[in-house]
Amino acid sequence: MNFEVTLFYCFSILVIFSGLFVIISKNPIHSILFLVFTFFNTAALLIILGVEFLAMLFLVVYVGAVAVLFLFVIMMLNVKIVKAAESFYYYLPIGIFLGLIFLFEIFLVIENNFFLLQIQNFEHFYPNSFISWENHIIATTNIEVLGSIIYSYYSYFFIVASLILLVAMIGAIMLTLHRRNDVRRQEIYRQLEKNFENTVILTTKKKN
Repeated sequence: MNFEVTLFYCFSILVIFSGLFVIISKNPIHSILFLVFTFFNTAALLIILGVEFLAMLFLVVYVGAVAVLFLFVIMMLNVKIVKAAESFYYYLPIGIFLGLIFLFEIFLVIENNFFLLQIQNFEHFYPNSFISWENHIIATTNIEVLGSIIYSYYSYFFIVASLILLVAMIGAIMLTLHRRNDVRRQEIYRQLEKNFENTVILTTKKKN
């Protein structure tokens, strides 16, 4: 067993236990933290498998957006631990039922794949009947391939998408921006536009 296989099993065990703690934890904030830990371990598994782009998507989308949004909503709503525990036992049968269906689908897919491998006959394949392309193809990562495609063939679409996101961000800021009149602010532009020769008057006291 080499080092990569050992890391794969370690991260897999951490993913399973952190996923269980997401369900078992009574405090919803602890559940979100365990969910973030699950995403980090899943990203590590994807890096070990050689899928770097999906690992970066897990970190940016799920950890950077979804998990932070969940944590923000829970802290804003101030969910109590007692209510969360009651809802956990209320939805437990539904969760067990859906989990059993999910496990049945996984075992069904695995069984079909192994069955197809068993019925296939590989005796007619010989070592000289195929070409090993590993020595002829230059190894590149997924991020390099996607970057070369996005920034060359789809560069215009990428720029348009970035402009749409920029307009959406500015629109969200303008919609949530409320200017209050009862708060005193320092308006720097109006101060710089003033003519200090007319506003500042130097006076001297007359001596008696």
